[in-house]
Amino acid sequence: MNSAHPEMIDAVYDISGELIPAGYHYALWNALVRHAPALAEDTLAGVIPLRTSGSEAGMLLPRRSKLVLRLTPSLANDFENLSGKRLDMGSCTLQLGSGKLRKIQSYPTLHAHLVTGCEDEVTFLQGVAARLAELGIAGNLLCGMRNSTQAGDRLIHGYSLVIHDLKAEDSLLLQYAGLGADRRYGCGIFIPYKVITDLN
Repeated sequence: MNSAHPEMIDAVYDISGELIPAGYHYALWNALVRHAPALAEDTLAGVIPLRTSGSEAGMLLPRRSKLVLRLTPSLANDFENLSGKRLDMGSCTLQLGSGKLRKIQSYPTLHAHLVTGCEDEVTFLQGVAARLAELGIAGNLLCGMRNSTQAGDRLIHGYSLVIHDLKAEDSLLLQYAGLGADRRYGCGIFIPYKVITDLN
C-alpha cells in the first residue's frame, strides 16, 4: 500500500430527520465541526453524500438512513463524541444516533458523486488519469454528469465518476486517497458501485 496515504476508516451513524436542504453539504459539515472541531484540521476527513430523494420542499431522507464519515485513524479514535449529537443545519435538524466503525472493503467498481476538476470533460479525465498514474492505480474510467454543490459563497464544480476493473489493492488505495479537493463536502470520496449501467 502507498505509504503516502494512510489507511482510512468509515464511522457510520444512525440518523433521524425528514427534510434537508438540497445543498446540505456545507451546512452539514459546519454542524459536525461544531461538535468535533478536530475534523476541520484534517484535510483527508470527509462526509460520504447522503442517500436522498428529491421533493419540492427539499431532500427527503429514507428510513434507516446513515451518516458516514471517512476518517483517518487518529480521528476515528474519538468518533463516539458525535454519537447522540443534534446537528443544526439552519432550516432543518438531524439527530445522530449511535455510531460504529466500519473497515473499508475492496470492490472492483467504485463511484464518486462529484470529483472536482476542469469544466471540459476531456481535460477533466486527463487530469484524473494523471493522478491515478501517480498513485499507481490502474482502472477504466466512466465519466457521468457534470455536478455542482454550494460551499458558502463559492460553487464547487465537477463530474460524477465511476472507476471499474480495479484490483483489490488499488480499490482500497483509491478509497483511502480519494480524488480532487473538497472531501469535507463529499467530493472525491469513492464508495462501492455495483451496476455501471445505473450511472446517469
